[in-house]
Amino acid sequence: MNKDIATPIRTKAILEKHGFSFKKSLGQNFLIDTNILNRIVDHAELTSKSGAIEIGPGIGALTEQLAKRSEKVLAFEIDHRLLPILADTLEPYPNVKVINEDVLKADIVSAIQQEFANIDDLMVVANLPYYVTTPIIMKLLEDQLPIRGIVCMLQKEVAERISASPGSKSYGSLSIAIQYYTKAETVMIVPKSVFIPQPNVDSAVIRLTKLDQPAVKVQDEAFFFKVTRASFAQRRKTILNNLTSQLEKGKERKEFILQALNQAGVEPTRRGETLGLEEFARLADALLPHFSS
Repeated sequence: MNKDIATPIRTKAILEKHGFSFKKSLGQNFLIDTNILNRIVDHAELTSKSGAIEIGPGIGALTEQLAKRSEKVLAFEIDHRLLPILADTLEPYPNVKVINEDVLKADIVSAIQQEFANIDDLMVVANLPYYVTTPIIMKLLEDQLPIRGIVCMLQKEVAERISASPGSKSYGSLSIAIQYYTKAETVMIVPKSVFIPQPNVDSAVIRLTKLDQPAVKVQDEAFFFKVTRASFAQRRKTILNNLTSQLEKGKERKEFILQALNQAGVEPTRRGETLGLEEFARLADALLPHFSS
């Protein structure tokens, strides 16, 4: 029986054996609690026929639990110093493949076609480095990968923003961008004490289940996101003020903006955080004829 990687004693032994030192710039924090890892994997609802994509496997603690419960694991690791460690710790798991690449630059679609040709059920499961959480999640969604969803650990505050509802303090353009593609829920909170080294913040695990169709229908996706970002540029400002100052030639086109707000049934004095996805969709479509180049 292999001893689990994710215990304080085994983790320290592995790091000492390989003389590994943490790189702060890569946001490396390794989990040392097998129960929490198992609960993360539970939320991914994998079967022996599933494929798992992992980002930032570290020394393989989560990878090991994924390998036990899925048909195949493909892990992207940016830090080449971890490759010999992973080769060592994951030796008992022939169903794991590690690619030494920055996932933000990787062609994940091609990798999926090559590695998961006969697998229909695919999940991304990851303990994401906190400094690049949002770009990674957005890439996974915008690349339209054939995945069922994403279960990932990230900073608690970011998890709150992702799953926030209109009217709450955490709700913003990130909530909208992710809820446009997925059903987002925070499934567990993880204390900082279960990591080595300990991060400065508590973590949370979110589950994003991909929707068959985007949550709302819009004429121009890129413009829809532009409008939502503009609406939250300064949270204390009204939606009219934000759109006027943020959209190109907004001041000159203020009449059109007022007209579009009226058409979408949105009071100009409201703040961005009070609008739901449906309202933003109507507003973006009403604004589009006046701002399309």
